[in-house]
Amino acid sequence: MMMPATGKVVGLRVFVDGPGGGNPVPLVRHAAGMSAQDMQAVAGRHGHESAFVFASDTPEADWALRFFVPRHEMEMCGHATVGALWALRAWGEWTTPTARVQTRSGIVDALWDAAREQVWVSQPPVEQSALAPVQAARVQDVLDPLQRAHWRGAVVNARTSRTKTLARVGSVAELDALAPRLDQVESCCAAADSTGLYPYALAASEAGAPVLAARQFPRASGYPEDAATGIAAAALWSHLTSTGAVPLGTPAAPATTTVLQGVAMGRPSAIALRARFGTDGAPMGCWLGGRVVWSAL
Repeated sequence: MMMPATGKVVGLRVFVDGPGGGNPVPLVRHAAGMSAQDMQAVAGRHGHESAFVFASDTPEADWALRFFVPRHEMEMCGHATVGALWALRAWGEWTTPTARVQTRSGIVDALWDAAREQVWVSQPPVEQSALAPVQAARVQDVLDPLQRAHWRGAVVNARTSRTKTLARVGSVAELDALAPRLDQVESCCAAADSTGLYPYALAASEAGAPVLAARQFPRASGYPEDAATGIAAAALWSHLTSTGAVPLGTPAAPATTTVLQGVAMGRPSAIALRARFGTDGAPMGCWLGGRVVWSAL
């Protein structure tokens, strides 16, 4: 892919795990001079989270990124950050092992994984709290109005960059069968102070590595479901590691967890997550990454 001209939109799919998989990202490499209205129009025209690359205004970062969905601007978007950095690498602009990008939610660190030809981006430690029983019951009712799923444990709000509402169902088959009241997702999220409902299930492990399955129903993005949601997966991983349900590993051998998403939509996606350790060996959030490909818009 050649370096695009100023204002030109190119297409990516991020977290691809099979034909037709991944979450699309319309990307503008040279967005200088675009207004918020211009950027939101791009997102509205393509119907997906869109990313825009600017020069950083701080020496702490190599680039600045802004993100828009059809209905509003987002402070942070995991898959669009992974996709934008992968494109910068492909265009030969990012040549060092690490990079830093400026977002509306703060500075994000990135690593280039040469062996996998993939990008890892950072997320901070999680903030989380269980929903009150009445709120939790409403979340479950909105997600499963036919009351066919078997819910497990507390319904939890978890946040790394954006708050997601996590609700565990008993099996992957139950997860895929959910048919939410889509007209009530926005009000349900508003009542829970969340940006999306993220039901999930534990799936079979692969060679000892844990695998999770999830779906995301966003609060007010302009579309009903996401094929792959890095920020939600980071919140889920962080919550489950805090309870011991998912292993951290060690600084020398961090454990990788895979979150499968988009399967029920026919857009199979896979998000990889592993602990981010500090110089003292203590965990300090996580890294998330996955496969990226060029895509027609």
